[in-house]
Amino acid sequence: MSRVCALFLLLASSNGYTVSRPVLDSTLVLHASDRTAGAIDSLKFRGKEFVNAFDHGREWQSAVSYDGFGECLNPTEAGSFKDGAGPDSSSLLLDARTHDATLETTVRMAYWLAPEEPYKAACGEHKDVHAAQNKEVLSTDTLLKQVTVGYRDLPNVIDYLVTLNVGDAHQSSTVEAVTGYMPPEFSLFLTFDPATSKVAPLSDGPGEQPLPLILSTKDRQFAVGVYSPSPNPGYGRFLFLQNPGLKGWNTAKWNCVFRTLAIRPGPLSYRCFLAIGTVEEVRTALARLTKAGE
Repeated sequence: MSRVCALFLLLASSNGYTVSRPVLDSTLVLHASDRTAGAIDSLKFRGKEFVNAFDHGREWQSAVSYDGFGECLNPTEAGSFKDGAGPDSSSLLLDARTHDATLETTVRMAYWLAPEEPYKAACGEHKDVHAAQNKEVLSTDTLLKQVTVGYRDLPNVIDYLVTLNVGDAHQSSTVEAVTGYMPPEFSLFLTFDPATSKVAPLSDGPGEQPLPLILSTKDRQFAVGVYSPSPNPGYGRFLFLQNPGLKGWNTAKWNCVFRTLAIRPGPLSYRCFLAIGTVEEVRTALARLTKAGE
């Protein structure tokens, strides 16, 4: 086996797309599936699964909501609410490939709700609106992402680049450039301060704040940190434990989110870095990224 083959195991099949790379003392395996229109449905490291892929609203993926309508006008990479835990996605996967340590996908995003579907509560900021605002299943938005395991000399950092090609003009957008739904045992929330390179406890929210975020298991042995060098990121965190009796429902969530006004048709591009490892390994990687001015 060549040295390249030993370092990068690349698999592509009708079931999905995998990048596997040696990271620290283990192997990190990243997987995206046709079921989720190329959204990441598994990340395994040191024997631990980092992704909750119960339905099409979870995974590690991108999503956007427009004009303050929240889920009522909400193109979503992996698919729609009605896709449930099923095998197919309402989103349209246009292209997916792996090369070296990189996964690349292009997807036309489905709206989270069906056209004019009644909504369980008020639609975001619009307290008198209780139904989806979209008229079609598929949005006019196309998402291109490039996800690379390893960044420069940091093997446990994932470089996550997304370009959202907006199809229609909007008054405002809230873009989750990447959001990660994780198993509920990732219930320890921490902030990372780039000025001091220190971590500090954070409540489980829900809420959004400006410091890079770390989610970890209670023993600090399995963690993910998120940081963006793109202008004005927010970092949200959520912990959902109200188990309605469905396996896989409980989940922890983080996001790397951006808000913009006066959206015109065309590209919006964002970069987020994800660090994987113990809390200390994640802290060290984030410190090196931020000190280098990335």
